[in-house]
Formats: sequence, C-alpha cells, structure tokens
Amino acid sequence: MWLAWACCARRVIRHNVKAPRRLLSTQASPQLDSLSRTTRNIGIIAHIDAGKTTTTERMLYYSGYTRRIGDVDEGSTVTDFLPAERARGITIQSAAITFDWPPKDPQAPQQQPPASFETVPYSSFSHNVNLIDTPGHADFTFEVLRSLRVLDGAVCILDGVAGVEAQTEKVWTQAGQHHIPRIIFVNKLDRVGAAFSRTVKEIGVRLHGWPAVCQIPWWKGGNGDFVGVGDVVHLRGLLWQGSTDGSRIQPYTLEQLETVDKTFADEIKKARIALVELLSEHDDVMVEHYLEHDEDHLAITGLQIMQSLRRTVLQTPQKVIPIFAGASFRNIGVQPLLDSVVDLLPSPLERSDPEISVGNQSSTLGELLSPAVNAPAQPQKKNNKDENAVGPAEARSLSACALAFKVVNDPKRGMLVYVRVYSGRLDRGANLYNTNLHVAERAPRILKMYANDAVEVDSLSSGQIGVIPGLKYARTGDTLIWCKGLPLKSQPPGGLKSLQLKPITVPPPVFFTSIEPYSLSEQKHVQECLAILLREDPSLHLTVDEESGQTHLAGMGDLHLEIARDRLLNDYKAKARIGKIEIGYRETITSSTSPNTYVLDKPIASKPAKAGITVALTPTGDMIVPVSTSGGTLPEDGPFETTYTLPDNCTVHITHPNLSRHDSSGHKNHIPPHLSLPGILSSIHSGASAALARGPYNGYPVSNTTIEINVDAAAHLFNETTPTAMSMATRTAVQNSLKEANDTSPSVLMEPVMLATIFVNEGSLGAVVQDISSSRGGQVLSLDASDAPAPTTSLTSELPTVDPNLIYTPPDPFASGTGDFGSGLGDSQRQIVARVPLKEMVGYLNQLRALTGGRGTFVMSVDGFERMAAQRQKEVMDAMRDFS
Repeated sequence: MWLAWACCARRVIRHNVKAPRRLLSTQASPQLDSLSRTTRNIGIIAHIDAGKTTTTERMLYYSGYTRRIGDVDEGSTVTDFLPAERARGITIQSAAITFDWPPKDPQAPQQQPPASFETVPYSSFSHNVNLIDTPGHADFTFEVLRSLRVLDGAVCILDGVAGVEAQTEKVWTQAGQHHIPRIIFVNKLDRVGAAFSRTVKEIGVRLHGWPAVCQIPWWKGGNGDFVGVGDVVHLRGLLWQGSTDGSRIQPYTLEQLETVDKTFADEIKKARIALVELLSEHDDVMVEHYLEHDEDHLAITGLQIMQSLRRTVLQTPQKVIPIFAGASFRNIGVQPLLDSVVDLLPSPLERSDPEISVGNQSSTLGELLSPAVNAPAQPQKKNNKDENAVGPAEARSLSACALAFKVVNDPKRGMLVYVRVYSGRLDRGANLYNTNLHVAERAPRILKMYANDAVEVDSLSSGQIGVIPGLKYARTGDTLIWCKGLPLKSQPPGGLKSLQLKPITVPPPVFFTSIEPYSLSEQKHVQECLAILLREDPSLHLTVDEESGQTHLAGMGDLHLEIARDRLLNDYKAKARIGKIEIGYRETITSSTSPNTYVLDKPIASKPAKAGITVALTPTGDMIVPVSTSGGTLPEDGPFETTYTLPDNCTVHITHPNLSRHDSSGHKNHIPPHLSLPGILSSIHSGASAALARGPYNGYPVSNTTIEINVDAAAHLFNETTPTAMSMATRTAVQNSLKEANDTSPSVLMEPVMLATIFVNEGSLGAVVQDISSSRGGQVLSLDASDAPAPTTSLTSELPTVDPNLIYTPPDPFASGTGDFGSGLGDSQRQIVARVPLKEMVGYLNQLRALTGGRGTFVMSVDGFERMAAQRQKEVMDAMRDFS
C-alpha cells in the first residue's frame, strides 16, 4: 500500500536552515546526533471536535503502528484510552505515542541517515515521530500548555465547517508564545457546509498570519463530493479512490489534469502563482529563484518551494502559515500531511536553546554547555569561588538535563513521570537530582510510551520524550539533572544544583466546588487521594475556608471538576461529598447601644471567678469593607486608652483610667497582685474577638462595628478576677450589646465582592457588560483595551494585521459569498474591570462562554465586602432557607 504511494507521490525538499547551537553535552555520540536529526516532536492542537483524535488514528494506521482504524464514537481509539474519554467521546488528558514515518521495513538492514538533506527530501528517510494528542476542551487548557512546553512543532486542525473557533485561537496563541512552528490541516471538507475559502480567510484574520495554500480541495465535477486534493507545491492532483482505508492514491500530473478536469488544473496554477508571490515577500531566496526562472511561477521546482516554505515556517515570529486540506474520517489527505510534518517541522537540533536560570542569573542551556565543549580541563581554584557559578568543569560533569512535564498515576505501573531530555543522554539507573525540590531519586527504568502501552528502553537521548516510573517527588515543571558518578545523597557541584529550565505556568482557577468526607475516619484517605490528583494536575487548587471549614476544590471549568470528581470517587474509591461552596457573608449592626455593664460571678473550673466590664457599640456606617489583612493589633499612644484593630473593619477601644500603659508602678494600688494590665488588655481583646465571630442576626461574623469598653479597676476587678473570667465577661457583654442593637434595628448582611477582570472580543463587549451590570448586580469600573494583563496581546502585537482581501483562496462550490471580512473580523480584545458579588460569579464561566462564543476568559480576586440592599438580602436569605 505504502510502496505505491511512495512511488507515485515523490516529494523533494532541501534542508537549508541554519541550525542553532547544539544542546548535546560532550558525552553525545554521532549516533545520538543522527537520532536527533531524524526526530520530530509534534503535537495535535485544535478546538474540541475538530478531528484531532481521528487524524491521529489515521496517522498510526498508515505508519503501520495499528492494523485497524479506531473510531471515536465506538471508543476504540488508541490515544483515548481512559474510560471517561471513551464514554464521552472527547480527549481529556494528552496522550504520547511514538511511530516512524515513512514506515520502516522490519526486514531491511539498519540504515544511517544521509549526511545532509540538501539534495534529498526529509521524507525519503524514516523519521521517529513523537506525537502528543492534546485535548480540545477549554477546561483542559493546562494539558495543552504543558504539552506545548516540550514540543518542537505542531499541527493545528480546523473544522472546515466551523472555521477558526475559540479554543483554536487560544492554543494557537499559546503555541506562538513558545515560538513553536505550526502548520494547519483543514479537516472535515467532506461535510455539508464545508467552506475552505472562508476558513483560509479566517486563518489570516484571526490567527494573524499569511496563509500559504499548499493544497486545494478537489471537488468531483467542481461541485460534487470531496475526492482529493490539488498539490500546489508539486503541481499535481491526488485522487483517493479504489479502497476504503485511503491507502490507494491516484496521482495526476498537470498535463493529465488538463484533460480530466481543466477547471481544477487552472485553479492549481492560480494557487501556485499566489504561493510564489507570498513566499517572495518573506523569503529573499525565493525572489532569486523567481528571477532565475524568467519570472515564471510554474517553472520553479517543488524542491525550491519546499525549501522556502521551511525557511518561513522556522522564522520567529511565524508569519507564513502552510495550509493543507483533507477529511480524516474519509481517509483523505493524511499521508501528505505526514510528509509535511517531516519535511517542514524542525528537529530538536533546529530549535532555539531552552531558557534556564542558575541562581539569579538567566541564560540558555547552550551557553552553559559551550565552555564545557571548548575549554580544556583545568583544576579549579578553591579560593574566591562563587558557589552559584557553573564553570567548564561543572558543565562537563552534566551528563543529562531533562524537564518533567507530566505526572500520571497508572493503576498498574504506579507514578509515571513524563520527561523531555534537552541535553546529553539519560541512562537507566541514573541518579537524578531535582533542582526544584533539592532531592535526589534513582530512575530504575526508562519507558517509551505508546498511548497506554509501554516499552522499556536503555536510555533517552537529547530531544527524546520518555517516561520514568517510580519517582516519588518529581512534579510537573521540575528540572531533573544527572551528573555521572555522583552518589545518590550528594549534591551536584557548583551552581548545577540551582540550574532550572523555564517552568510551566499554571493558569489561575475560575471554577469552584466544595468537597467533604463522609466522616472523620475517611478524611485521611480523601486527603491522600486529593494529593495524588493535585500532583497529576497542578491546575487543580485545594484550599480550606477558615470560616466554614469547607475544603474548596478549584479548577478550569465545570467539566474539569466533574472529571476530577469522577476520578476521586470511582478510581480512588474516596468516600466524599461534592457540593456547592458556602459563601462567607458578614453582618453589621445599624444602631448604637448605650453603655451596658455586665458582671460575671460564677465558678470556672470549680474555682470562684468574678469580673465586670462596661461595653457600648457603635456602627461605623461604611458601605464597603476592605479585604482583611490580618488579625493583628495596633495599640495607639495614650497612657489610659488602648485601641485594637480587628478583621472586617472592627475596632476595640478600651479606656482604663488610673492604669497607665507607660507607668506600671502605680498599678499595685488599683489591681490585684496576680493581674497585670497587658494580661487584662489581652483578655479583653480575646473576648471581644470571640463575640464578633458570630453575629446575632444569622450567625455570620460581625463587621463595621466599633466597641467602646471601659475598665474601672475599682468596680470591675476583684480578688477572684482571672484572665479567663475577664475574657468571658467581655464576650458575654459584647454579645448582649449585639442582641440589643439587633432588637432595636435589624442587622444587615454584607456579601463578598470580587474584583473581576474579564477579557472579551469587541463584538461581545456589550452583551457581557449588560450581563454584569443588570443580571448580576455588578459595577463596571473600566473598559480598556487589554494591554499588559491579557496574555494574547504581547504576541499579536508582533504579528501582522492581515487584510483578507489580499489572501488567495480557491472558490467554494456551495458558498453564496465570501462574507464580510473587511470590517475587522479580528475582534480586538477588550478588558472589562468590574466589582461583582461572589455569589453571582459561581458558575459564571459557562455563561461567559455562551455570551462570547467560547472566547471570553476572566480572572478574579477578593475585593472586600459590600452592604446588601434590602431586596437582594431577602433573595439571598430565601435561597439559603431553600438550600438548607
């Protein structure tokens, strides 16, 4: 099957890209160098349901890895092996798999790659492809982020019917932040409503790049079924026919197409002219080829076209985007896509040096290793040596450097740590030093993963992706180094112990739920299971609410938390209850009270106790309470008074006549000898704080209240007075005053308010503002263009603004028009800053996605507490009664 395709579909390309400094240490061998040259670490990225897993399944079939094509609907795919993935038909966690393209002949002798790929195409020699199939749902964006961190190239798959969707824009921008070369495969062109032309224009406007159309769809009869593609690079047509698995491809030269389908042949010529014109604007070498061929666009060879495409793809930032066409479910276009992966995307040696930090110094791994390659071995002087410096001797001792980018708890194999080796070679049995946690662990085995299957190998060379089982401490984003000959309990020499690769950024959570064990006996098991979940997925956050005692689990969305809940209950058999979070309200009094004297006279711990206190309350009247800093105290100057500030804008003002804070010599004439003024003040402070922790109206903490306390030594302090009695007297007196104030005028509730920063496109701005201000009772503070805070603008500012009218696209057979792309379809990002009640932000993510077509995101932080209006307070109280 493949031999027929290889003979009829010959590609030519020349490697004409200057590679950056190599990242191999001095221990690297020529065999490892050749392995890295013939390695491709790629990822499949796209919006949900664009066909990522379906395309991956075809890649595995045509490469010879599988004998049958799996189906997502049947749950028989290789990369979606989790029960939840097969039940839902979506990808939840990224899956790594390795195959060879073109497929190797198992009976053929081992061959070495050519010394140079300048005269032969890359796809003429079998390459090792490490492929990662990533999720497309926005809730699992962290899975995409940590996969992108270790990739050298990416294939972005688009739905030919839906075009450029929300998550596509997000993952494209994330890949651009890592400067990952990308190509695009427009999928599902066999479906009704597919519009290749409209999709290509959306690519230019929304993804901020110039589409280089390398293939155009071949419609039967010009407006019938999708049957093949036109190869613009090599000026030919490829027709899929005669087999159900897509293995038989009939090629047509341009001359043959003139007789078979002249309209299609003319369109291929137009596409070639547009492709050469576009490449000439971004590649000077293409201009020279154009002039050498007497300005004949069709005379330029496919070799020269592919060379130019490769140069433009490897530019930073990438401005030219190669576009390919197909329909994976109908098995059309996947083999040419695999050829393009090998021919256009870079090897690990062609990628830029990874960023590192040593101590407080930033550098690259190549700069760190270059002295070890060039400098002769010299003894190090012990005097004046910087402990964080990495000299030639230390760099020479570095045998391997790798990044742990994923941790998975396998039920059979235990903890599996996925690593990408950036330098040297990692051998089985190596003593790995974790520079983030400063612990050493031994790598007992090294595996190459094939989705859910594993094959044990002896080593991983630079640029390879593998798995180390049995590591107890390694987490996502940790740097692992190996210094050959270093004992397990020793630290690496010099500054190597602080060498860290650029970490993986964890996005902030936006969705919350509560989790509680059924009983105290189950609490330990639940906490252990949660610890495993958090180690696997750092985008899950676990916090404990000090007021309610609830454990809050936060994630990227409701589906994200639903999957975490299912794994916790079904896989780990944890007995816990998942529910809504409990909002921590505050209450405040609305009327003052007159001074109330209370005398405590009762036994405490079987000992007589007596103490008195005078208390008066006054509301501050503030409508907004700022976020509490801490429960610290700030005594003011003044010998006979002391003021303490409490959380939630409460104040305790104590007057103690005849008892000076600055002169304790006269205290013995007024207070019993077993008491002291600091002890009395501390007891009063404790008692007042305890009374304010539970208000009289609904049991919430009291805020916005000033407590006036008078301590008359003659009337309130007795021989039976103890610090405990003083604290209890203060607590009871304050509680009585709070009840009196509530009886006089009912207290009001104050609710937590969040400061939300919302990022939306221009077209959705009005709907989001209306929802915030009207439906959710929020207050919009500002409407600004999202400059620094938005993660997308720093990249898009460097990319061109593409005029869709200048983009070449072949005509769509069923399209009624091209649509209006000239009015700024890019929808510049806008930033909304608003204060919104926390109760209204619970579950807000789903509503925001609905209003913005999935393109809106937000972050929020606690801004304080705000007094509720009477109507809103009634609604909240009714809801709480219904919930209870």
